[in-house]
Amino acid sequence: MEIQTHYLTPFQRQLLLAKLDTESRPEYRRRIEIILLADAGKSQTQICATLGCAQETARYWIAMLQTGLALRWYSQPMGRPKAVNDRYLERLQELLTHSPRDYGYAFQYWTAHWLSKQLAKELSIEVSARHINRLLKEMGLSTRQKRTTQEVEQMSVMSVN
Repeated sequence: MEIQTHYLTPFQRQLLLAKLDTESRPEYRRRIEIILLADAGKSQTQICATLGCAQETARYWIAMLQTGLALRWYSQPMGRPKAVNDRYLERLQELLTHSPRDYGYAFQYWTAHWLSKQLAKELSIEVSARHINRLLKEMGLSTRQKRTTQEVEQMSVMSVN
């Protein structure tokens, strides 16, 4: 039995049904489900009740269907755009292997604040010092210097005296 469609061609509907089976991201699956239900004649309220989605989400994807843009379900990025890319991460890692003095700074060790400033100057991507620390932690790195055994011994001798 063929389902009555209102906006999609049979080919488009089959394409979306196939993507529904293979798409792993739940946000994209939700978009496809909204489009298919709306095309089958379901109202926004019925779609929201069935899928448990927000009215705004259903309204947006129903409008996309009605304007012939339903197959753009995958082209709308999910969430906040990512400012940091692979090049940024590689450069961050590379900066840590050099002294800030190599770049004209007076201090000896990098801080997240100065790494952020240097990367903004080089790559025109501004992120907070807190985010730099988060990225470093994800990479297993830190701006904190490890103390040598000799320094630790000197500090313990000084604290005893």
